[in-house]
Amino acid sequence: MTNTRATTRLALAAAGVTIVLWASAFVSIRSAGAAYSPGALALGRLLSGALVLGAVLLIRREGLPSRAAWRGIVVSGLLWFGVYMVALNWGEREVDAGTAAMIVNIGPILIALLGARFLGETLPPRLIAGMTVSFAGAIAVGLSMSGDGHSSVLGVLLCLLAAVAYAGGVVAQKPALSHGSALQITTFGCLVGAVACLPFAGQLVHEASRAPLSATLNMVYLGVFPTALAFTTWAYALARTTAGRMGATTYAVPALVVVMAWLFLGELPGLLTLAGGALCLAGVAVSRSRPMPSKAPTESVETA
Repeated sequence: MTNTRATTRLALAAAGVTIVLWASAFVSIRSAGAAYSPGALALGRLLSGALVLGAVLLIRREGLPSRAAWRGIVVSGLLWFGVYMVALNWGEREVDAGTAAMIVNIGPILIALLGARFLGETLPPRLIAGMTVSFAGAIAVGLSMSGDGHSSVLGVLLCLLAAVAYAGGVVAQKPALSHGSALQITTFGCLVGAVACLPFAGQLVHEASRAPLSATLNMVYLGVFPTALAFTTWAYALARTTAGRMGATTYAVPALVVVMAWLFLGELPGLLTLAGGALCLAGVAVSRSRPMPSKAPTESVETA
């Protein structure tokens, strides 16, 4: 029982690290995206992450995962590390941040549905209720962040593609974690995504020669922390819970983005933004909670 509780606490801590770092990514993307095109930014981020992960993998001497893990690694690498990052970077150039946030937050709902369909996961009422509350909060945050409302059809489709790729990648990654460590699955998934983004290498080299140092440092930060570290802690936590629950946890990201934008960008949140962030956190709390065990009847309790 003690070991189980310790593992649960570690998994929750790992998920917390992931959420904080993914939230910080939105701040860094805003800076790096001004100097780097979507594909180049994704490739630079993935190469930075792959270098760090590869070094750690060699130091730990974990080697290659088993053959059974490679299907999930390749699919999640192509969808989540590749398609998702490029589509989201591109989509945020075509639509305002609020619209992008609302569309991409379809992802956790798709994860729960796909997890039920392909992984045999259940959809407990608390999970459904929590996701509903969080999604309402994400919509509120998105509406409060929307600018002039001029969003292209292309941008909406790209954000939708990002949400689908994100969900598909998570569901593909889950079974792979039964055949390899979180570090192995993340490292080789990142490598697959980097290889898929190699057609953008020319753009990356050209733009890196002209980009300000701050943009390049933000790109490297994205690779080292929100990618290498956060995706590894995500995989560690995902291996110890369901894909649906982990997906619901990411609804905490919009709330943290609001706080970080306030602290680091000086963007004061409005009442609707604050209310939406509170709903996101409340929904996550509900989705992660467990029903209280029913108490045994008083008369059935005996003392020795």
